Amino acid sequence: MKRLFLPLLLLVCLIANSLSAQELNFDVTVNSKQVSGTDQRVFESLQESIITFLNNRVWTNIKLEENERIEGAIAITVSNRDGNNISGQLNIAVRRPVFNASITTPLFNYVDNDFSFEYIEGQQLDFNENMFMSNLTSLLAFYAYYSMGIYFDSFGLYGGENFFEAAEKVVDAAQSATEPGWKAFDSNRNRYWLLENMTNETFKPLRQYVYEYHRLGLDVMGNGKIDEGRNAITKSLECVKQVYSSKPNLYYLTILCDTKRGEWKSIYSEGPQQEKTKAVNIFRDIDASHAEEYEQLLNARK
Repeated sequence: MKRLFLPLLLLVCLIANSLSAQELNFDVTVNSKQVSGTDQRVFESLQESIITFLNNRVWTNIKLEENERIEGAIAITVSNRDGNNISGQLNIAVRRPVFNASITTPLFNYVDNDFSFEYIEGQQLDFNENMFMSNLTSLLAFYAYYSMGIYFDSFGLYGGENFFEAAEKVVDAAQSATEPGWKAFDSNRNRYWLLENMTNETFKPLRQYVYEYHRLGLDVMGNGKIDEGRNAITKSLECVKQVYSSKPNLYYLTILCDTKRGEWKSIYSEGPQQEKTKAVNIFRDIDASHAEEYEQLLNARK
């Protein structure tokens, strides 16, 4: 019995280590109400396949405990199905815990309208980062790597570099795809430009902002140093202002504002008037269509 017990114990440890290496913990929903009348089992199968692909796959060599896995959600709205061809919209939201606090902060919230692919019920989702195998797995892999890039950037300055490089490999391999969203000339607002905005040296201050805002700002506020943390956040906004000054219509700036607008307003609902004014002046520039909302912060009580 002892001889049998030791190998079994070793096997359990190996399995536990393997599970702890998985990086993602995403909720996935597939809404197919717009295509009622078709067999719904294929969409249930699709949902389970995506969950397995994202959450059970080991994406990196970074060891994470179960409670350290990256939290996020993907909501897919199917608008059309023609045989095995499915199209619709993908909404991805990634969040990050705030140190010493019971809250999370949104890192990335994005809607991809170029979401079309082939899928057969029960199909195994295969992926190779150096080869385009299917639009579905390339899309999912791209957002997995992109999410990890932003996530690890928020904990260390340019800490997500390897993940953005992995996402770039996916984009490069997908240049042979017939589906839209991968090429520079498809649109000026797609996955190609989403990645380009984070890897272009000119816009690198955006990644500095991600680090300073979250690690030096929110995490410090979560540790009870409210003024110190908010001051670091105000300083981090200068990085965003720098990028805005060089390219006001940068695609990622729109996504950043949509992701962080509510949190920004909450952070500056209090604090010194001078600091509020500095932040609001930046917000009014980079998020001009919501300038009036930011103006209200200046009239809020300290």
